[in-house]
Amino acid sequence: MGVKESKQFLLFHHHPILLHTLRVFETHPEVEEIVVVTRENEIGRVKQLIAQDGLMKVKQVVAGGKERQESVYRGLTCLTTEWVLVHDAVRPFVSHASISRLLTTARMHGAAILAVPVKDTVKQVDQAGIVEMTPDRSRLWAVQTPQAFRTQILLEAHEQASGQEAAATDDSMLVEQLGIDVRVVEGEYTNIKLTTPDDLIVAEAIYQIRQS
Repeated sequence: MGVKESKQFLLFHHHPILLHTLRVFETHPEVEEIVVVTRENEIGRVKQLIAQDGLMKVKQVVAGGKERQESVYRGLTCLTTEWVLVHDAVRPFVSHASISRLLTTARMHGAAILAVPVKDTVKQVDQAGIVEMTPDRSRLWAVQTPQAFRTQILLEAHEQASGQEAAATDDSMLVEQLGIDVRVVEGEYTNIKLTTPDDLIVAEAIYQIRQS
């Protein structure tokens, strides 16, 4: 974002992005408990925001690790639910309908992810900037969060991957390594991750459309 502030604390319509995201899950009838994983020096700030907003489903705020993978594992060990949704704090526009579809598929198969078909042609490029190949776009999907799993499956996947040199960029990669099929559930293009200033412009448009 080009600012010193962590993205999840940036204000969007007078409230931190984190709170917009948490409210989606707080108000979803199938969500029983929420664990927030954050930097150790941000725990107090997050707890204060949660208390001020009156969020009742957030049961714990815990310190993450050096990498995303370790952070997710620390959050998993705090859960008591049979099923888990892993979600990015800066994706505040995921809909209840998408979450419900995802949970339905996960309960049927054990693991499911939200994704949308890729709109653009994608090139695989080497380090010299030369195109190596053009994958078939019809088979490419852009992955979103949340991702849903039986909690025990994801715990096992993380424990098996512990100590590996290469960290996974998402949790479904670890589950795939167990030999478990991960089902794709079509999400929505509005479920964007707010990572650049341009994303905030799109976020404002999404917000205004939903308000109207």
